[in-house]
Amino acid sequence: MTQALAELLELSNAMLWQAFAVFLRVAALASLLPAFGEQTVPARIKLGIAFAFTMIIAPAVEAPAQSVGIDAIMWLSLTEIAAGLLLGIGLRLFVLALQTAGSIAAQSTSLAQILGGAVAEPVPAMGQILVMAGLALAVMSGLHVKVAEMIILSYQMLPMGTLPQGTDVSEWGVDQIRRAFSLAFTLAAPFVILSVLYNIAIGVINKAMPQLMVAFVGAPVITAGGLILLCLASPLLLTTWIDALDGFIANPLEPVP
Repeated sequence: MTQALAELLELSNAMLWQAFAVFLRVAALASLLPAFGEQTVPARIKLGIAFAFTMIIAPAVEAPAQSVGIDAIMWLSLTEIAAGLLLGIGLRLFVLALQTAGSIAAQSTSLAQILGGAVAEPVPAMGQILVMAGLALAVMSGLHVKVAEMIILSYQMLPMGTLPQGTDVSEWGVDQIRRAFSLAFTLAAPFVILSVLYNIAIGVINKAMPQLMVAFVGAPVITAGGLILLCLASPLLLTTWIDALDGFIANPLEPVP
């Protein structure tokens, strides 16, 4: 009986040590995870999400090579939190791309000041609509399952207890920021084109009829046009965004072409 209890205690300690190492990476990622890690989500809910991901991921991950000790705890805390934050920032940049696209679209269609400060992150209403729709679409398409797979595969690209190289991280970060802004401008392109056509038309009308107050005539047109375009183009924009997000989740450390 004593021998069996000793073996059970040893097995429990090994499982707790493995779960602790996995929790470090998962908790850092969960704090930045789209939809699950938003500022409006309470900290206790985020902690519960981190525990849930840990219970799912820990059985699929090898145990740490280091034995339990203060040095191992400090080193794993550094490396695993850094890896989790790295992956979380990559995912969070896709939300930033939606916010940036909404801001560009709102500025182009004179809708930038409507309810701009009514949310935790002050973005125009058009940007908030795109963000909420994108997050809802991501969750409906199985974001939690995809992220769990990404974390399990991340241990092959970022082994446990290994600190990423600074040069690799800097190059990867620049590529991700470039991709985020490129995606944002791509999503906002229809609204920018509408704005250019509107301003050209207003300029031609003003040249032909200088006495006409074109601003009073054109303001409702560009506002209505922006809202109609938002309704028509949102499905395509969100499909493009979710495809880009799925591509990143499938291989988060792949260089951006």
